[in-house]
Amino acid sequence: MFIKSLLIAIWAGIAGVDLFDGLTHIHRPVVTGMVVGLILGDVKTGLIVGATLEFVWMGAVPLAGAQPPNVVIGGIIGTAFAILANQSPEVAVGVAVPFAVAVQGAITLVFTAFSPVMHKADEYAKDADTKGIERINYLGMLTLFLFYAVIAFLPVYFGAESAQKVVELMPTWLIEGLGVAGGMMPAIGFAMLLKIMLKKEYIAFLIVGFVLVAYFELPILGVSLLGLSVAMYDFYSNKSKQVQTSRRGGRTNGI
Repeated sequence: MFIKSLLIAIWAGIAGVDLFDGLTHIHRPVVTGMVVGLILGDVKTGLIVGATLEFVWMGAVPLAGAQPPNVVIGGIIGTAFAILANQSPEVAVGVAVPFAVAVQGAITLVFTAFSPVMHKADEYAKDADTKGIERINYLGMLTLFLFYAVIAFLPVYFGAESAQKVVELMPTWLIEGLGVAGGMMPAIGFAMLLKIMLKKEYIAFLIVGFVLVAYFELPILGVSLLGLSVAMYDFYSNKSKQVQTSRRGGRTNGI
């Protein structure tokens, strides 16, 4: 189990750096769940739990000083718990969210402790010392890597053998409560995403999608393909209008 925990810790470090410095989105739960599932030997469960957690946090993005619940540790701990304790994705979500919130506070403390280093970066910038600025950037990435690696390693390694025992000791009502709470979390994730993206012009499409799923029982893939076709039509229609407008403007300017 040590090797598996170490591999998960390394991946957590890489994903943690990507969250703030890379933004290739390999830190998202849907990717992290697959990787953790691959390491622990249950890719199917990893994908299911990762996708469920992605629904929860699809609208959670760290911007400037605002730190949402940490998707990296939440995804890793939730997936590992579901596989090691043989629990459903809903229960895993209920376990992952408290970890994500706790790390949210911890990463804020790390940034606060690292803030004095930024004054040194200002000095390097005044002296045009690019090498010094690079060293500070690499120091920040190394700090993030170690932070995430340690936070992921400890619960997975020391909690692996006791995870199932803890679940067995937990009363049925608590397990069911975590399942109910976890089942509600994806709806909260969609609500957060809609708060960012929804415009009054798009409400009609939201209603159409709801009707197709709730009343016509159309599969999610079918609704997704239908939405993709509408998006493609809208994109190419607007693109065609922009080309026509630019041509008219060119003729007006004598081109």
